[in-house]
Amino acid sequence: MSKVIAEVILDAIRRLAEAGQPEVSSAQVIAATGGSSATVRRHLDALLDSGKLTRSGQARATRYRLAAGASTAQPVAPAPLTEVETPSQPVWSAAAIDLRKKLDVPLAARDPVTYQREFVDNYVPNDSWLMPRELAEALYRAGSMKEQLPAGTYARKVLEQLLIDLSWSSSRLEGNPYTMLATEELFKRGTADDDANAVMLLNHKAAIEFLVDAVPLQGLSTSLVRNLHAVLMQDLLADTDGLGAIRRKVVNISDTVYVPTQVPAILEEMLEIILNKARYIKNPIEAAFFLWVNLAYLQPFEDGNKRTSRLAANIPLMLYNCAPLSFLDVEPHDYARAMLGVYEFRDTSLAADLFAWTYRRSMKRYVVVMESMGKPDALRLRYRERLTDAIVLVVANRKSAQAAQAELGLSESTAPGFHAMLLDELKKLEVFNCARYRLAPNTVQAWLDAGRPH
Repeated sequence: MSKVIAEVILDAIRRLAEAGQPEVSSAQVIAATGGSSATVRRHLDALLDSGKLTRSGQARATRYRLAAGASTAQPVAPAPLTEVETPSQPVWSAAAIDLRKKLDVPLAARDPVTYQREFVDNYVPNDSWLMPRELAEALYRAGSMKEQLPAGTYARKVLEQLLIDLSWSSSRLEGNPYTMLATEELFKRGTADDDANAVMLLNHKAAIEFLVDAVPLQGLSTSLVRNLHAVLMQDLLADTDGLGAIRRKVVNISDTVYVPTQVPAILEEMLEIILNKARYIKNPIEAAFFLWVNLAYLQPFEDGNKRTSRLAANIPLMLYNCAPLSFLDVEPHDYARAMLGVYEFRDTSLAADLFAWTYRRSMKRYVVVMESMGKPDALRLRYRERLTDAIVLVVANRKSAQAAQAELGLSESTAPGFHAMLLDELKKLEVFNCARYRLAPNTVQAWLDAGRPH
């Protein structure tokens, strides 16, 4: 039996006992630890055999309690359970289950509520936590790159997969009917015609590319977030004046008694406060969660607030070189309930469980993507920035490869092997992989239409 998992289970039962539940079911232990049913039940049996737990009742009435004298050396966070696989769907904590019960009350029986700025005003970065601190710290340890690399390195390394994953997952939560395969084909094609669903996906792709380029240079700024909204909602708002602008129109959210504030001055003030506080949060997981929850709760823009909040959550992760958050496999119903818990009760328990579950899935996804890349080519790393500069000169400025090299002072004697690498990359360049060279898809398409002149 793993000592780590045994301690986590004992600690979970101890905490439940301190909360007034001395006897607990296996389902409560599973929810409290985030482990799978089979793994937790196996360890419960082992703890019974070792005398650290006692059991009463049978079948569904079975309950567990700490044996006299049983304790854990110190509280253990549930997130580091390396032997517990990420379950195929979220496992809800006791607090989240209680919140779900409140949200099951018919809409007509729930009291209308509006925006409460105290939710943000009372939050003190690094003292307050919207997500359990132990969980945020464990996710940070698991999701960060170990090397000291420039901000945004992780996101750039997995960019091609991230573009598809996050664009598709975020759009799906908005009701977009495209499949992941159709999304990939759309990105290769690069044109949306008059299909609003295709525009939504292509806007997500452009917005992610924008973040990967802008975040390392700008950090978490108001200008960056407002531009993010503008890119996400381009050609989707009837009035282009609303792109990136603090809304001056009434916003109503369906299927909730929550009514966002309609005062532009408050919206602008609170957006600044949210972003300023997020900048001071040292743990990037908590910062990402803080942004995701609070941007959606505030609703600062005319439309596209949830989309903006999902992509903005990746800004701290990019700055700290953590695995990106792509909201993989999140069901729209679970997502909506997590948001409703924040809107109506300012309760983040559902949102925290959902965030932790989908972030673990994202981490696994991008670890595999990174491993599939193998060891980086030393020559390619040496010329990385110069290669980008040369390709921009060839594609955007229509210079020949030789002219581009001459302008950059790269001869065969000063940069051996560069010319062959440049020609090879130009042969492989397509609309769907141009983001790594900071080129706009329409610029690349025009160059391709001209027959790849180089």
